[in-house]
Amino acid sequence: MVEQDQIRQSKAIQRRTGKTFHLATRVLPERVRHATYVLYAFFRVADEVVDAADTAPPPEQRQRLEDLRRQALGEVETDDPVLDAFSELREAHDIPDADVDVFIDAMLSDVDTDRYETYEELETYMDGSAAAVGRMMTQIMETPRAEEAIPHATALGEAFQLSNFLRDVREDVVERDRIYLPLETLRTHGVTEQQVLDFEYDERFRAAMDEELRRAEALYREGVVGIQHLPEDCQFAVLLAAVLYADHHREIRKLDCDVLSVTPSLSTSRKLYLLAKTRLYWAFESDPVAVFRRVSVVPYPEDGDTTKDAGHSGPSRGRTSWLGAGRVGGRVSGWLRSFTRSE
Repeated sequence: MVEQDQIRQSKAIQRRTGKTFHLATRVLPERVRHATYVLYAFFRVADEVVDAADTAPPPEQRQRLEDLRRQALGEVETDDPVLDAFSELREAHDIPDADVDVFIDAMLSDVDTDRYETYEELETYMDGSAAAVGRMMTQIMETPRAEEAIPHATALGEAFQLSNFLRDVREDVVERDRIYLPLETLRTHGVTEQQVLDFEYDERFRAAMDEELRRAEALYREGVVGIQHLPEDCQFAVLLAAVLYADHHREIRKLDCDVLSVTPSLSTSRKLYLLAKTRLYWAFESDPVAVFRRVSVVPYPEDGDTTKDAGHSGPSRGRTSWLGAGRVGGRVSGWLRSFTRSE
């Protein structure tokens, strides 16, 4: 049984290091929310082995990650409350050992790998660093049709990760000397690796970024389809996470894709606006795809919408304006005030 002290410590780690994910986690039902805090804290413990400012030499990093693997899988005892809590969580929710292994393997690759030649290579990395996270979340939600949900959870996990990579190009170079943009994509548009390292923005770099933004948006469209297979009390939280992560594309496009000069971010007011707007549309129509199409910045080409305007999130398609939704709007406003006061 995971103890309250372990949950509190895990929650503090998530609140400090994953603000966007933390907001979405807070609207999960308690039965899943506490487990998600533990899950995220485990990911951060492993991630910081290779990304912390005082990172140890590579052999020590690899040894530490292998130790984490054994502790997370319950093969050896641990005095780390986060790892102890995760091990209990893994057993309670039947999280496959394979997903733990592929996650640790991805962290191990970060020790030695700082460039990805093709998207396929990057995708292999993301299967551990992000897609496995989506699959583990599907398990702790106790999804009744998991076999239908998991392919979409995999796509959504990759979409979140790719959005983060596209947002953090400058930060990854400055702090880790890493480039997560596929070198193949850069070369296709005439961009050199040195150009990225020197932060030299031009139209060629913008075109490369646009290609990867569109790739990520295809993953969002694929991933959101699977939300319908999740338990009803978890669907809104996952939908909100998709809306929030995808909204980084709006910030990137506002900069004309110049993420070499600055790292874009979502303001707290923007996140709360999207929370309220998504909640309101959800009150009208509890269809994840329909709400995502109305609220998010991800375009749907079959609607003739190939690039949504950076400041506009799509037509209302005849629905009541969310700003003039009467009693429903009042209920959502009250819920939002209660939500922001809680924690």
